[in-house]
Amino acid sequence: MLTAEPITHILRDAAGLAWIDRTRIKVLEVALDHVAYGWSAEEIHRQHTNLSLAQIHAALAYYYDHQAAFDQQMTESLIEANRLAAATIDSPLRRRLRLLQPPV
Repeated sequence: MLTAEPITHILRDAAGLAWIDRTRIKVLEVALDHVAYGWSAEEIHRQHTNLSLAQIHAALAYYYDHQAAFDQQMTESLIEANRLAAATIDSPLRRRLRLLQPPV
C-alpha cells in the first residue's frame, strides 16, 4: 500500500498571504517573476539562489492552484501602481527637480 506524503513549502499567515516556508519571500513574488519575466523555475532559482528548486516549484504549483486570485491581485497592484505614478507625475518634488536640471 502506498502512503501519500504531503510535501509543502508554503505557509499562509493570519492575513491569508502565502509565503515560502522558512523565507521572507511571498508566493506572489515568485509568481510575478514567472508571469512578468517569463522565467522558468530554473531561472528563478538562478535569480533567487536562497530558494531551492523544490520551494520554487511548490510556489508555482500554489500559484497555479490559485491562479485566478493571484492574477486578480497582480492586476489590482498594477492598476494602483499606475494610479500612483500618474498622481505624482507633477508633484512638487518633481517640479523642483525639473528646475534643477540644466537646459537641454
